[in-house]
Amino acid sequence: MQTNFTEKQRAQTQIGEAEGILRNCVHCGFCTATCPTYLLLGDELDGPRGRIYLIKDMLENDRAPSADVVRHIDRCLSCLGCMTTCPSGVNYMHLVDHARAHIEKRHVRPLMDRAMRALLANILPYPARFRIAVRLAGLARPFRFLLPQKMRALIDVSPRQTSPVSNRKNSTVLAPKGPRRLRVGIEAGCVQQVTGAHIDRAAERLLRRLGCEVVRLEGGRCCGALTHHLGKHDETLRMVRANVAAWSRERAENGLDAIVMTASGCGTIVKDYGYLLQDDHQWAEAASDLAGIVKDVTEVVESLKLPAKNSGSEIRVAYQDACSLAHGQRIREAPRALLRDAGFEVVEVPDGHLCCGSAGTYSALQPVLANLLGDQKVEHIQSIAPDVVAVGNIGCINQISARTRIPVVHTVELLDWATGGPRPSGLGTL
Repeated sequence: MQTNFTEKQRAQTQIGEAEGILRNCVHCGFCTATCPTYLLLGDELDGPRGRIYLIKDMLENDRAPSADVVRHIDRCLSCLGCMTTCPSGVNYMHLVDHARAHIEKRHVRPLMDRAMRALLANILPYPARFRIAVRLAGLARPFRFLLPQKMRALIDVSPRQTSPVSNRKNSTVLAPKGPRRLRVGIEAGCVQQVTGAHIDRAAERLLRRLGCEVVRLEGGRCCGALTHHLGKHDETLRMVRANVAAWSRERAENGLDAIVMTASGCGTIVKDYGYLLQDDHQWAEAASDLAGIVKDVTEVVESLKLPAKNSGSEIRVAYQDACSLAHGQRIREAPRALLRDAGFEVVEVPDGHLCCGSAGTYSALQPVLANLLGDQKVEHIQSIAPDVVAVGNIGCINQISARTRIPVVHTVELLDWATGGPRPSGLGTL
């Protein structure tokens, strides 16, 4: 793609990077075939190629975007399906993140939109606040019809229950079952520790069974994904630096072979920490080093191998790719192979590469599209009649389970169960 940035613009790090990404695009349109919003709406501007043109025009002219441009970019899920199919290696993830930061600085949104985005940015990354918000949402649910439409959307996507508060300080280092093979850290995350703490407990049991000393990492903050996708660049970097400082300290003092992520949405951004802090001379090297040892839990389990004898009871498992895992981290086969090794029958979801509509804060900010995508995903899942659905991200679990009676659990819960752990609570009577 031809670009027309000035030399002064190119001197800016973000613009220089954006230009390089734009120049890689050859307008082929392969990306439209894997873009959920394009397939849903049929509008070129709601596909990656159309958004790339809008971003190019916005950045080249260095102007505040119109409400129409913002609407099309806001509709992007950041599912990154376009990057999986792009033959030219266009880094759409970094490009759309540049665009969101530009919009956040240069565009004045309507008051209610600003309030919604501020609310999400100041609640979701903070577990104590989020826990209170979930309880308040439960109290408000019977009166949702009295609230503005955007607030109703928040009530609708709010979880209906929370995980018990755990005192992590009592046991921050968990010994392996048998000889130690690795020393790994697990970061609790923000949303997941409030609504899905059992996922980390399953990961801890499984990793210890496979010979890992597990460290419950302390002192960090939210990974930054939620604020990053809201375009709040400076706030995101503060969170990233806090995590790099805390995790680097643990690694220097006691050693870490890997930092394990059980929420793939977090894993995608943490693996990108080196890029996010590349201009920060104080933290760039440490961030890049840490990003190099970040692993999804299925990557670590695959490297250690499951025990020879496992019993998945031949249960039919529909494995649904979390976009952040399949497209963001390019991890597709490992979860499937592990489930098969554990004795489960793995079945594929039709159009499983398409997003379920959760996408972080997307389900709250774009409820109409998110609901359509969620309903479409569940229809495809139900068409193959699985016994259970396995996913690698808490957002996807919440989005899908709200729409079907088929049990939806994290992949690691099934692997833990098949190798001697407790039956996942989400399986119900299965």
